[in-house]
Amino acid sequence: MFNLQNYSTQNIKNDVLSGALVAVALVPEAIAFSFIAGVSPVVGLYGAFIIGLITSLLGGKPGMISGATGSVAVVFVSLGLAVNQMYPDLDKEALSMMILNYILVTSIIAGLIQIVIGLLKMGKFIRLVPQPALFGFVNGLAIVIALAQLKFLEPKNVEQYHGWLEVIKASFSENYIMYIIILITMLTMHFLPKITKAIPAGLIAIVAITLVVYFTGIDTKLVGDLADLSHVSMPTFVMPMSELFSVESMKIILPTAVIVALVGLIESLLTLSVLDEMGGKRGSGNKECVALGLGNTTSGLFGGMAGCAMIGQSVINFTSGGLGRLSSFTAAVLLIILVVSFSSVIAAIPVAVLVGIMFMVSIGTFEFSSLKRIKYMPKSDAFVLVVVTIITVFFDLAVAVIAGIIISALVFAWKHAKIFSKTEEKDNKKIYYLEGPLFFGSVTSFHEQFNPQDDPDEVIVDFKNARVMDSSGTEAIDTLTEKYKKEGKKLTLKHLSDDCKKVLTIAGPFCSYEEDDPTYKVAVNK
Repeated sequence: MFNLQNYSTQNIKNDVLSGALVAVALVPEAIAFSFIAGVSPVVGLYGAFIIGLITSLLGGKPGMISGATGSVAVVFVSLGLAVNQMYPDLDKEALSMMILNYILVTSIIAGLIQIVIGLLKMGKFIRLVPQPALFGFVNGLAIVIALAQLKFLEPKNVEQYHGWLEVIKASFSENYIMYIIILITMLTMHFLPKITKAIPAGLIAIVAITLVVYFTGIDTKLVGDLADLSHVSMPTFVMPMSELFSVESMKIILPTAVIVALVGLIESLLTLSVLDEMGGKRGSGNKECVALGLGNTTSGLFGGMAGCAMIGQSVINFTSGGLGRLSSFTAAVLLIILVVSFSSVIAAIPVAVLVGIMFMVSIGTFEFSSLKRIKYMPKSDAFVLVVVTIITVFFDLAVAVIAGIIISALVFAWKHAKIFSKTEEKDNKKIYYLEGPLFFGSVTSFHEQFNPQDDPDEVIVDFKNARVMDSSGTEAIDTLTEKYKKEGKKLTLKHLSDDCKKVLTIAGPFCSYEEDDPTYKVAVNK
C-alpha cells in the first residue's frame, strides 16, 4: 500500500499526471487485446482496471503497470478455437458467451496458480534468466509493441490487396493524416522533455492534438471508431457457469490456465527486472506473483480477462515520472472513470496520437546498446540474444525465454565440461590435484585424468580445488574407487564435503577427514 504522507508535492503531481497519461493509453490497448481474444472490449477494459488496481496496491514494484496484454490474449485464441469445436451447434451469440465463460474460468484458475507460485517463493527463479536472454526479451517485445500498432494503419478492405507493397500504398493514401499526426506526436515526445518536464509530453500531445482534431473537424480514425463505449458500466460479480467444471471442460481449461499463468508471470517478472535496471531499486518477484494472481482471479470473477505486466505502459509511466504506487493506482482508477463517465471524451481521441506514443515507447524499450555489445559478446551469448528476440517476435514470449535459458544452460555445461588435474609423485605415492566442477558434463573428462593400471600402489586424489556438483559426480568417484580396488591399490580421497562422503557407497571408507574440508552441499537425488 502507499502512504501519501511519504509523498512530496512534486512526487504526487508526477504520479498523478503520469497515471493519467497511462490511463488514456490503456484504452485502445485493452480494446485491441479483447479483439485478439475474441471477446467484447468491455472484458479487456475490466481486466485492465481490476488487475491494474490490485497490482498497484500489492505488487512487487511500485509504478509497474499491469492489465490486459497481447501475450495472454493470444493464448485465449486457441481456447476459443477449442470451445468452437466442442460446441459446434451453438449460434454465434451463444458461442461468444460460452467462449467468454471459458476465458473467465481460465483466468480465475490461472490466478490461483500464480498465487501458489508466489507463496512458494518461486518468483526468485527469474534470476535464472541470463542477461543476453533479457536483452532478447526486451528487444523482441519492443518490436512486438511496434508491430501491434500497424493494425490501426491498415486500409479498409485490406484483403482486396495483393502483396505488402500494395497494402502500404493503400495505407498511405487512405491514412496519410494519421501518419502526419503520428509524426507530430513522436516529435513532441522527443523534443518537449528537453524544454520542460512539468507535464508528461505524451499527455500534452493527447490533449493538444485531440482539441485540434475536434475543433477543425479533421477526418481521422478515433478511439470511438474502434468500439462503442457508451454503455460500459462498473464491473459486477459474475458467477461462472457450473457446466464448465465438468471433466471435459477442464481438459481444455486447465492446460490453458497453466500456460496463461506461466506466460503472465514470465512477462511480469521480466518487466520487473527491466524496471529494476532502469531505476536501480529492486522489486519483489514473489509479491508480484501473488498480486498478479489475486488480480487475475478477481478479474475473472468480475467479468474481466487475465493479464500481466505491460512493459510498454510501464516504461511510459516510468519515463513520465511515475515512480510510486500512486501512479499505477491513478492509471487504473482513472481508466474506469474515463470509460464509464467520460466515454465521449475518450471516443474523441485520435488513434494516431496513441500509436505515436507507443512507437516512442517501442524505441525507448529497445536496448540499442545490445547492438553495440553483440560484437564483443561471446558467440554463444550473442546467439541467445538473437534467438530470444526472433522467437519473441514470431512465436511466444514464454517459449522464447525458456529457449534462452536452455541454450545458455547447455552452453554453460559445455564450457565447464572439463576437469583438470596436476600430479605429483613422492615416496612411491602419486597425488592428483583436481581443478574444476565434477558433474554430469565433466564425468568423461574426470575419468581421463587417471590411469589405475600404471599408477603406483598408493594414490591420493585431492578435491580441494574441485567441486562435486551432482549425483553423477559421486557415481564417478565410486566408479574410480572400484577401478583402483580391482588393481589392489590404495586410494585416498581428500577434501570432499561431508554430505558427499555420506552419499558415496564404495568410496566412502577411502575418504580422509581434513580440517578444511568444504562445506558445500551436493545436489543429489534422494
